[in-house]
Amino acid sequence: MRHLLSTRDLDRDTAIGILDVAEDMADVARRAVPKLPVLNGRTVANLFFEDSTRTRLSFEAAAKRLSADVITLSAKGSSVQKGESLKDTAQTVAAMGVDLVVLRHPASGAARTLADGGWIDAAVINAGDGTHEHPTQGLLDAYTMRKSRHGDASRGKDLDGLKVTIVGDILHSRVARSNLWLLNTLGAEVTLVAPATLVPTGAETWPATIRHDLDDALDQNPDVVKMLRIQSERMNAAFFPNDREYAREWGLGDARLARLRPDTMVMHPGPMNRGLEISTAAADSDRSLVLDQVTNGVSIRMAVLYLMLGGAA
Repeated sequence: MRHLLSTRDLDRDTAIGILDVAEDMADVARRAVPKLPVLNGRTVANLFFEDSTRTRLSFEAAAKRLSADVITLSAKGSSVQKGESLKDTAQTVAAMGVDLVVLRHPASGAARTLADGGWIDAAVINAGDGTHEHPTQGLLDAYTMRKSRHGDASRGKDLDGLKVTIVGDILHSRVARSNLWLLNTLGAEVTLVAPATLVPTGAETWPATIRHDLDDALDQNPDVVKMLRIQSERMNAAFFPNDREYAREWGLGDARLARLRPDTMVMHPGPMNRGLEISTAAADSDRSLVLDQVTNGVSIRMAVLYLMLGGAA
């Protein structure tokens, strides 16, 4: 695996292999000293042209637990604010002796452009590019679902027959896209729920059922209900009348939470807008796997870094 740019590039065996290595990395995290020396002498550069907390810190923690050196560049306060291009920034950082670049960028396709452009020799991980994809988020979500479903017997398992309902801002969500492609590869049945204004053009060709009524979708008895953040920073128009109506029609509130089976998984990639996409009761319920997603994100990113820089699948 030279680069990780999209979950569409992963076949079933490769995806399961990554999830299985993440199981080993989760075991490392439970040690008294949660570190491995496998990437000692390697350098990972985190280039974040967009604000991030969870993803940036998760990649930093993952790299350090594998004993890699870490360079982190945020757009704010850097030469990017002075007009420096992605190419020049990447080449400047690569000239410092970098083995792998973790890139988050507001432009869809930026990670593939960096990987295929011949500008640098380093491997590239897409940490979110515009409204395109966020593959490690898709992997950590799949890992979380698999672990919740199979427990200690997870290794080697796929998600065959798992019914996953993804709700919210599909139009602007790279998380939804990465989840969709990977979950389909692993055998899950995916339903997308959103107001018509937040469903992308062409989504009818995707391997998913599209619904606009959340209550109708919940009547189908899903195993997973994954809420998405309303990405107001990407919206240049009014996609729904107001927050109150969105919460009433498409939010996972207390009444909808009560309708779910006790073992239904409730997920959210974060950050959560409590009271809009999800109620506090739902976010903090026994069904919620939100903090598990954060924990598992470090294990998945350790696995990806190991496979790309230190080992073989």
